Formats: sequence, C-alpha cells, structure tokens
Amino acid sequence: MLIVSLDQYIVVVALPDIARDLGYSAQTLQTVISAYSVASAGFLLFGGRAADLLGRRRILATGLVLYAGASLAGGLATGPGMLLAARAIQGLGGALVFPTTLALVNTTFPEGQVRNRALGIWGGAGAAGLVIGVLLGGLLTRAFGWEAVFLVNVALAVPALLLAFVLLPPDGEREKGRKFDLPGALSVTLGVTLIVFALVQGPGLGWLSPGILISPVAGLLLIGAFALIERRSSDPLMPPRLLSNRNLVTGVVIAFMFMATFGSVLYFLSLYFQEILGYDALQTGAGFLIPTAVVVAGSTMAGQIVTRMGLRATLVAALGIGAVGAVALGLVVSPDGSYVELIPGLVALSIGDGVVFTTMFITAATGVSDRDQGIASGVASTGSGVGAAVGLAILVLVATAGLDDLTGERLRIATADGIRTTLFVVAGGIVVTLLVAVRRCPTPTAPPPAPVPAQWRRC
Repeated sequence: MLIVSLDQYIVVVALPDIARDLGYSAQTLQTVISAYSVASAGFLLFGGRAADLLGRRRILATGLVLYAGASLAGGLATGPGMLLAARAIQGLGGALVFPTTLALVNTTFPEGQVRNRALGIWGGAGAAGLVIGVLLGGLLTRAFGWEAVFLVNVALAVPALLLAFVLLPPDGEREKGRKFDLPGALSVTLGVTLIVFALVQGPGLGWLSPGILISPVAGLLLIGAFALIERRSSDPLMPPRLLSNRNLVTGVVIAFMFMATFGSVLYFLSLYFQEILGYDALQTGAGFLIPTAVVVAGSTMAGQIVTRMGLRATLVAALGIGAVGAVALGLVVSPDGSYVELIPGLVALSIGDGVVFTTMFITAATGVSDRDQGIASGVASTGSGVGAAVGLAILVLVATAGLDDLTGERLRIATADGIRTTLFVVAGGIVVTLLVAVRRCPTPTAPPPAPVPAQWRRC
C-alpha cells in the first residue's frame, strides 16, 4: 500500500529534471503524471473483481510484477515515449495492487475492532505515502537524479512480492459457477479511463479541444452501457446489491470528496514552496516532514478512534479539524509568507487527512461479504481516483484564473493569491463532505441496558 500511494507524488518534484533530460515541453510534462493516474483509475474496478474471482494473492503478485517491471523501465527510459509507456503500466499494476491489499485486510480480519485496527495500519501506510512521496522525491532527485524516483519502487516491490508468497496463504480453487464479466469490465474500464483522461488533460489541451470534448461523452455512454450489461449479467462485475449497502455508497462519496479536497492540497503546497517561497526539491521535501508525521499518526490511530467513537463521530470531528486547517493555511499564504506561519494549518489539515483516509475505507467495507470485498474495494478506490482527477482539474482552474500574460513579480503575487483562494475552496469542499457524513454515516448502536438486580426491581 505504501508503494502504490508513494508513487502518486514522488515524481512531482523530479518533473523539472525529467523535462530537461528527456525533452518534455511545458505542455507535455504533465503527461508523466496523468499517464499513471488515467491507467490506475480506469482499471481499479477490474483489479478489485479480479481479486475476488482469480485469487487475491495471485492478483497482488501480478500487480507487483507489473509495477516493479514498469518502474525499472521508467528509471532506464531514454525518451518521452518509453517513460509514458512505463508510467501507464505502473498505473495498471497499481490498480491491481491497491484494491487487493484492502480486500486482503478486510477478509483476513473480522469486522469490528480487530479489522479497524488493521485498517489503521494499512491506512497509515497509504496516507503516509502521499506525503512521503514528496519528501523522498526531493531527496532522491538531489542525491541520485530523477531516475531514482522510479528505481526505488523496484527496491520496494520485489521484497513485497517475495513476502506475499511467504506470509499470505495460497488462493483456493475458484468458486464454481462464477465467471469474469468481460463485457462489463471492458465497458467500465474504458469509460472511466476516458472520463479521467478528459479531466486530467483538459487544462493542458484546452477544454474545447475535440479530444477533450469527445472523451467524456464517450465515457458516459460506456458507463451507461456498463449499467445495462450489469443488469442482464448472471454474474455481474459489480453486483447491484452492493449499491443497496448504505455504508459502501457513503464511503465512495466521501472517498471522492476526500481526494478532491485533501488529496489536492499537496500539489498546491508543493507549488507554493517552490514558486513562491523559492524552495528547491530537497527543501520542498523537507517542508512535508511535519505533515508526514501527523498524517501517519492520525491514520494509524483512526481505527481505534472509530471503535470507540463510531464512524459518524470520527468523520465529523476529523473533517471539522481539516476544514479549520485549510482555512488557517489560506489565511497565511501570501507572497511574503513563511513556513513557520503554515505550521498550525498544516497540523490541523494533516490530522483530518490521516483520520479520514482510514475511516472512509472502514465505512466502505462495513457490511460487505468476504466474496465481494475485492469489488467493494475497487469501487471505493475508483471513487477516490476519479475524485482526485475532478478535484485537481477544478482547483487548477481556480488557482490559475487571471494568470494569463503575467510575468515576473506580478505572476508570483497572483500565483500566491490563486493558491490562497484554492485553499478556501478546499475548506468549503471539506464542509460539504462533513455534511454528507452527518446525514449518511451510521451512528454507533447503544449497548443494551444492564439487567436490574432482583432486589431493586420493586423500586
């Protein structure tokens, strides 16, 4: 989980060096990020269902092999084409690994306190990876060059692959009568891929360009075809009964909103550190040390907090703290700001980030049978992947509004103003997520009253 999460941001701080060495232009450099995110988001449902039907250890191992091989190819890339192909295959590997790790935890531990604690450890690794990626990317780029941000994945994935065969029990025989819904898998995978492609590439290619206009329309048509296929399938990729699970649907909505808000802040903070405060790659990475520590602590403790307080209370408290943190950051972001001024907001935002990350996946898994944990994990992670694309696309428009034709100091000041406005928009999005949690998350059931001793019954 740490490996897959790490890769979402480890490449960000190495982009200038990659552009210089491989000949990317300012317009094409973003494809290094988008190639991974588009492939990953498109195949998450496929990966989750494959884990249910073909065996979770098999799919985990397959995903890790793809991930390690693509990372090696990325580190050895000599041109843009080779790097983009490697990034797309990395995304496919991540789409197999992510939901499978979640399904493995959910099927290994029974629902309740034990699973919550296990998901806290899992979520701590995932939430930490988002932040550690920026720090590690800066360190590796400074010390060894941009190639190291890809090769480090090989050093992590190979031991994980070996341990999968040592620690995880072999997959049993396939359940008789169950088959893989290939038409459903193809339609939803291509549909989600086209929608995410349009959202990710829209800012660079232009929202009115033919490819960006056609892609989401075709994607929505394919999603509609997927719904029809699932209704008629004897063993659908996504069983309709899952949509009747209130917790799963709520978890998906919160995962979408979480990545659209919390998940986008790292991008803008990295931009603020480098473009406004003038940090280099290493200093930018160091700036995320405090958030990393807080996110890891929050994610790891979230499972125990859920056990004590319940899903609703935990989410509401964490989202409230996160919203306060986003506002606090927005108030101090300025062209003449300093890192010290950011610390209170960073801490509050990171507490919310860490706790919500784990809790939203606990919510999505509640009440789902073991045989459907893979596809449920795929649905929740698809929600988070699409949320990341939608959120970043919208927030980039907010942050860059009015920057055309500006240069020099005027551009720097306007960029800081745009980031400040973006943080206030993020705070608003977190408040909307809080309202969803208040209305839809279950409250903890009260324990039955203790029996009254016989000698007191007359009273």
